[in-house]
Amino acid sequence: MITSVLPAPRTRRASADASATAWALAARGGDPDAAERFVRALHADVLRYVAHLGADPQSVDDLTQETFLRALDSLHRFEGRASARTWLLSIARRAVVDSWRRAAVRPRTADTHDWQTAVECAQPRGLPGFDDGIALLDLLETLPDERREAFVLTQVVGLSYEEAAGIVGCPLGTVRSRVARARMTLAGLLAEADGSGPDARVERSARRAAATAA
Repeated sequence: MITSVLPAPRTRRASADASATAWALAARGGDPDAAERFVRALHADVLRYVAHLGADPQSVDDLTQETFLRALDSLHRFEGRASARTWLLSIARRAVVDSWRRAAVRPRTADTHDWQTAVECAQPRGLPGFDDGIALLDLLETLPDERREAFVLTQVVGLSYEEAAGIVGCPLGTVRSRVARARMTLAGLLAEADGSGPDARVERSARRAAATAA
């Protein structure tokens, strides 16, 4: 299944990030309305990110809620040096890692491919995608975990490479390389799925990604 998942244009996203950060800071000061706005503004991003990390699909909603509970409990330490979204996704990542550790000591009951359904339910509709509007949710599971995470953070959630590097905890060049390789893999798989040679537009997209990572 092919679904549009690209982030909003950079200027609109920057404005949304600024608003979410302002609400987080106001919530830190005890404003309950600001706390509600903060959660509402970033809920979809956290849900998509948690699902794309491959969390148990039956736990995606719970982990999203846990992320916000952790964030609200930690707001007194948030100073706005990074955007609230970047800070929140770091918390989400830790929540998912903690869930993996808990799952390691009990039998796994969820189908490993069902995460895709949870992701699809969280996607915005009618947006431009993979360079011209198409992101390949059904092919993302073929990517190695590290490449998928870098791709999701930058191409789906819409973080900058610098922000993604901070969340993942690796050098900026590594994130660029992972995204470029992910894009090239997806482009090739798309061409195969279409039953034809690589489309010129997709080839140009992959080349541009590779050049950016170089």
